[in-house]
Parts: sequence; C-alpha cells; structure tokens
Amino acid sequence: MAAFLLGAVLLIVQPQVVPSRPAINSKAETSSQSVQRELLKKTSQKNDFKENIHSNGSCRQLPHTIIIGVRKGGTRALLEMLSLHPDIAAAESEVHFFDWEDHYRNGLQWYINQMPFSYPHQITVEKTPAYFTSPKVPERVYNMNQSMRLLLILRDPSERVLSDYTQVFYNHMQKHKPYPSIEQFLIKDGELNVGYKAINRSLYYIHMQNWLKYFPLDHIHIVDGDKLIKDPFPEIEKVERFLKLSPQINASNFYFNKTKGFYCLRDSGRERCLHESKGRAHPQVDTWLLEKLHEYFHEPNKKFFELVGRTFDWHSFVAS
Repeated sequence: MAAFLLGAVLLIVQPQVVPSRPAINSKAETSSQSVQRELLKKTSQKNDFKENIHSNGSCRQLPHTIIIGVRKGGTRALLEMLSLHPDIAAAESEVHFFDWEDHYRNGLQWYINQMPFSYPHQITVEKTPAYFTSPKVPERVYNMNQSMRLLLILRDPSERVLSDYTQVFYNHMQKHKPYPSIEQFLIKDGELNVGYKAINRSLYYIHMQNWLKYFPLDHIHIVDGDKLIKDPFPEIEKVERFLKLSPQINASNFYFNKTKGFYCLRDSGRERCLHESKGRAHPQVDTWLLEKLHEYFHEPNKKFFELVGRTFDWHSFVAS
C-alpha cells in the first residue's frame, strides 16, 4: 500500500512535458550551453500558468516564424501587414524571450503562454526587433528550433540611426524629460561617434554574421524596409512565398493616406493605420553630418551585400 501511495505522489508532481527541440550539433557543449538547454526544457510548475488549449480547437504553440529585427526597420508595419493573411496568428506585443535573462530563465512554457491561440493550419509569428543585434539570441533560437524561418526587415542604415534617435527623443518628451540633440550623440571630439549604440545597430553585417553561424541564408528572408514604405504589396508577396502561404493578401489591402504620408491597411472593409508614433519626422541634421554617416556605412554595407548576395538602394553604397 505504501509503495502504491509513493507511486501516486511521484506521478502527481511529475512536470508537464514540453515539445521536443532539435539538438544543436555533435560538438561538445560548454557548461553555458548545457544551462541553456536545461532552461529550454524547463516548464512552468506554478499553478497559475495559462491553459494552452481552447474549447474551439485552437491552442497556444511555439512560433513557427520570428521577426528578429531590426529596431526601427519597420517591424511593426511588417507584422501588421502580414497579419492581413488569415493563416497568420501574431503575438501582439514584443516578447523579449531570447534576449532578456529574466524571461529566458522562465523556460519554454512561459514562452508558449505569450503566444496567441491559433489553429493547426496557422503560422504563429512573434516579433522582437532586439533579437537581431543580441549576441546570445541566434544560438538560443537554434536550440529551440533549428528549422525556424526568420524575417529580417532592414532600412538604409543612416535613416535607421535617425529613426532610432527620434523614438528615444519622443519617449523623453512624453515624460517631460530633457534629451540631448542628435549632434551630441553623433559627434565626439569633432569626429563621428562610432560608439553610439544606434550606429552599432546599423552595422548589419556584424549581426548577420552571428545569425549565419546557426541558420542558413535561405532560412532568413530580408525584407527591404525602404521599399515596404513606398510600395508594400510586392514586399509582402515575397514574404508570403517565403512562408509558403497561399497568396491571400492583394494590392487592394493597401491605400496611401495623404494626411499621414504613408500606406495604411484595408481589411474586410475596415481601414486602419499604424500608431501615430510611427512615421514621425526625423530631426534636421546638417548635410556634412549626414555625409559622415553615409561615408562611415559605405564599407560595412558592402560587406553586408557580399554576405547576403544582394544589394539595397542605400545612400552609403556606391558601385565600384
């Protein structure tokens, strides 16, 4: 009888099973990698985690696709446009699972709990722009799913720097906090301040090299963020093909809003635009300083073009 009771207790406390993930490779793992693998196996053992199965047959599941960045590259616009497709289920907020240690140590069950309910035929998509520039993230995503299909949206690096500054500037303004001019960030001792974080985020080839250590190029689709702004439909068509989605989004889903100055969405008769925080005017920057930025990004951009086997119409690139 005692043995029977002991067996029942062990059965009750047994942790819930999480879907398996692929092994990284046959190389010997470091202790750090072992810790990462254990974290990925970890499930929530609290009684307050959300139920993942709905009575209508939908359930929460790990993402099949992640929009990994880049910050101020147009990730929100990409997600909103992609969500026009009926076979897409998108997480509403940025999850920051792979780049924030407090979230990552919660394990996969916590990550699943952040996902939307979806049906078996749908693709679950998560977007966290900081993933692209976070050194630890590529390996962590690979440890979860080495077949993951990744979306990366990029803009002209110089323009991205200005957008990066603009977002932080307005965030301070809304809190009635002072914030230095962009020149104070871009210039140090009379030279371009290459230590400015916004500049580092625009060194795409450095971050791309890190991702290509774990994922082949054909698993990373690069969306041209500048073209998405000017003519979104062709770029979204390419994303549909990359994700092997049926062609459901069409040109009539987009219309140019003259008041806002960018494209908005039309879905089943409803019209909606991105939040007013999107598409803000950049600060006025002296021509000589813009030229400094363009000159600085010239070589890094060439390296990026060689790395991915395509070019982009960015100011800093001059064909040689």
